Amino acid sequence: MSPLNPNGATTRTVALAGSTGLVGRAILEGLLADASVTVVHALGRRKPGVEHPKLITYVVDFATLPPLPPLDEVYLALGTTIKAAGSQAAFRAVDFDANLAVARAALAAGARRAGLVSAMGADAKSRVFYNRVKGELEDALARLSFDGLLIVCPSLLVGDRETLGQPTRMGEKVATVVSKLLGPLIPANYRPIAADDVARVLLTRVPAARGRVVLLSGEMQR
Repeated sequence: MSPLNPNGATTRTVALAGSTGLVGRAILEGLLADASVTVVHALGRRKPGVEHPKLITYVVDFATLPPLPPLDEVYLALGTTIKAAGSQAAFRAVDFDANLAVARAALAAGARRAGLVSAMGADAKSRVFYNRVKGELEDALARLSFDGLLIVCPSLLVGDRETLGQPTRMGEKVATVVSKLLGPLIPANYRPIAADDVARVLLTRVPAARGRVVLLSGEMQR
């Protein structure tokens, strides 16, 4: 059970993997602004470029992850693209292996709840490599003994990638324009979604998650 602060409110210690991405950065900002969160352990391949009294950052090799400090929750927002990774094997090493390694380490450190940023179309039986890896990760996390696992499956993400030093993705720009033009004609699950909205769902739902819950993109925009 999480300890209590002097005012009687429950306090939480959390880990976040992937704080330099669109959703990860929004999760980090939300955790740092949350008075019930006392410590945020941010793990990544590089530092997030943010300083805060309750933020502890770690530059790690996810293939040889060290033991983590005691935790209540873990947020998994590591992700790349096959183009950026350079190969399917390199993509899998980030999106599957690294996320699963953090989840296992967090569980060993006492974390009882986890939140995962997955994707629309995730399916372990998919013929599409990207979707298959995402689905395999969802299934692998479900086999771990978390009390609560919240999986969010956003469609194309919208956010300020330039601020994070990431290249703008043309597909996201086109999808945003098309969505504005066609509006309600596009099924809710396939409309672009703001990274901030995805993060908000995780920040709201993970602390009280029970069992395995999967939220599709349309549900997060209601």
